[in-house]
Amino acid sequence: MTKNKITPGCYVFPTPVVLVGANVNDKANFNAIGWVCGHEFTPPLISICSNHAHHTNVGIKENQTFSINTPTIEMVEITDYCGIKSGKSVDKSEIFDVFYGELKTAPMIEEAALNLECKLIHTVDTKEISNTKMGHYIFIGEVVQAYAEEKYLSNGAPDVEKIKPLVLSSSNSKVNYYEMGKEIGRAWNIGLNYKKEKK
Repeated sequence: MTKNKITPGCYVFPTPVVLVGANVNDKANFNAIGWVCGHEFTPPLISICSNHAHHTNVGIKENQTFSINTPTIEMVEITDYCGIKSGKSVDKSEIFDVFYGELKTAPMIEEAALNLECKLIHTVDTKEISNTKMGHYIFIGEVVQAYAEEKYLSNGAPDVEKIKPLVLSSSNSKVNYYEMGKEIGRAWNIGLNYKKEKK
């Protein structure tokens, strides 16, 4: 087997697409983000990585809160719009039905399948740890509350097959949206009977 050297990159396939919400100047603003990651279970910690230029950053820093909203595949067009258009030039406060939870300053999207209300606990500026020209903020938040309609749940928990989340992947220098594929096995179980084949 021969492995080819390729250009180093953040090759993680696929990545979830979420709509990050924050109040900017007392108005709800939303941005599509493709870099989101869970970190801890108790308390639940999650992070987003947001380009320095994003307008939503202003509200996250000001209010110390943000929301993570999971769009369904049916929301692909409006989700992409939120990623293309900046809140600096377009008012995105009325394109969704917005609600607020316990933190009062993290706008959430009624139409989204799942909403996570987050309190900001730490910020990392990638410019401080790399030589990049285009910096990002890594916002780490504690999920203080989660919301979902019954139709997206199974046994009280979010069900990926019911949610049908939007995912993102880059291939051949193109970045495209995808939907989830079929289930192939149960995690932390399917490997229990593995035995290495003898050569």
